[in-house]
Amino acid sequence: MGAAASPGGPAGGEVARVVATAGREAFARIVAALIRVTGDWTLAEDCAQEAMALALERWPGDGVPANPGGWLMTVARNRAIDVLRRASAEQRKLREVALLSLADPGDPAPTSAKEDIVDDRLRLIFTCCHPALPLEARVGLTLRTICGIPTADIARALLVSESAMTRRLTRAKTKIANAGIPYRVPTGPALAERLPGVLAVLYLLFTRGYDADGQPAFADEAIRLARLLERLMPGQSEISGLLALFLFQHSRRDARRDEDGNLLTLDKQDRSRWDHAAIAEGAGVLARTSPDGPYALQARIAACHATAASAAATDWPAIATWYDELARVQPSPVIELNRAVAHGYAYEPAAGLALLAEARTGGALDGYPLAIAAEADLTARLGDHARAAALFRRAAGLTSAESERRALLDRAADLSA
Repeated sequence: MGAAASPGGPAGGEVARVVATAGREAFARIVAALIRVTGDWTLAEDCAQEAMALALERWPGDGVPANPGGWLMTVARNRAIDVLRRASAEQRKLREVALLSLADPGDPAPTSAKEDIVDDRLRLIFTCCHPALPLEARVGLTLRTICGIPTADIARALLVSESAMTRRLTRAKTKIANAGIPYRVPTGPALAERLPGVLAVLYLLFTRGYDADGQPAFADEAIRLARLLERLMPGQSEISGLLALFLFQHSRRDARRDEDGNLLTLDKQDRSRWDHAAIAEGAGVLARTSPDGPYALQARIAACHATAASAAATDWPAIATWYDELARVQPSPVIELNRAVAHGYAYEPAAGLALLAEARTGGALDGYPLAIAAEADLTARLGDHARAAALFRRAAGLTSAESERRALLDRAADLSA
C-alpha cells in the first residue's frame, strides 16, 4: 500500500499515535472477522496485536500506509494464515481467511464485503454479551475484544488484579466455545430478549468513562458502539435513546471541572464549553425515539438539562414528569432518588425530601453517598445550613472518588462559612 509519510518516515511518537488511532478504529473489525472464519478468539486477538506491533516497528522507516486499517487487516490475516498452515488447519478455513476483504474500514462506500466486516462487529457484540456469561465477564470481554483495551487497563478500571481479569476472560472464551454459543446476531424473539443485555453493557461501559474519576476513552467507545448499533439495527427506539443519552451527557465533559480539577455542578458549569454539536446530534437522534423505554426516557431528562440556556431556565417540572414515568417503567432505588431531587427542584424542597424518605424505605439507599448528598442539597435549600453541611461531610466520608469527595467538602465549607 502507498505511504503517506515523508521519505525519512514520521517520528516514533507520531507513529505511535497513528497506530493507536488505527488500532482503535480497526481492532474490533479485524478480531471479529478472524473469529468468524477461525472460531479462535485467542488467535484473532494475537494476530491483531502482532499487526499493531509490526506497524510500530516498520512505519517509522517505511512511512504510514495510505490505508492504515487495511494494512493492519492484511498483516493480521497473513499471520492467521501462517498459524493455520503450520497447524494443518482445515483448508476451508484457510481459504476463508485468505479471502477476507482488505477494504478501508473508514471508507463509506457500500460494498457487500465491507458490510460483512461491519456485521462481524455486531455479531461479536452479541456474542460478548450473551446472557450465559456473567455480567462482569460480558463487560470485560467487550472492553477487551470490541474496544481493544489492554487487559491490565481493564483490570484497573474494574478494580481487580490483572491475573484475575485474565482468568475471567479465559473462562468467558472457554464457555463460549464449550457451550456452543453462536457467533451471530439473534433474530425474532431472541433478539428482543438479548438486546437489553447488550445495551446494559454499553451503559455500564459509558458510566465507567463518565464517572468522576473514570476514563473518558470508555465513554468514547460506548458512543462509537451505540452509533454502530443504531446504524445496523435501525428502528430500535431504545438503541437511539441510549445513543442520545450518551451524547447529551458526554457533551459536558470539557466543562465538568474547574482549572484545579474540581468537579462542578451543572449550575456552575460554563455552558459555552459544552459540545453543542453533540447536543444537536443527540436531539436529532432523540427525535427518532418513542418515550416508552428506560433509555429513551433518560435521554429526554438529559435533553432538558442539555438544551436549557441556563440552570435557572431548566424545565424541572418536565424532568419531574419524565422521572415519574421512568420510575413506573423501571423502578429502582436510584431512580427514586433522582425522582425525589427532580420534584424538590420542580416544586419545593420539602416535596423532594418526602419522596427521598419513601425511597429509603427498606434501607436500599443506606450509606449511599449520593442519597446523603441529595438530602444535604435539599436541606440547604430549606435553609438549614448547619445540618446540610454535616450531611455533605458525611457523604464525603463515604465516597471512593477523590474528586467527588473534594466537591462535597467544598459544599460543606460554603455552607459553614
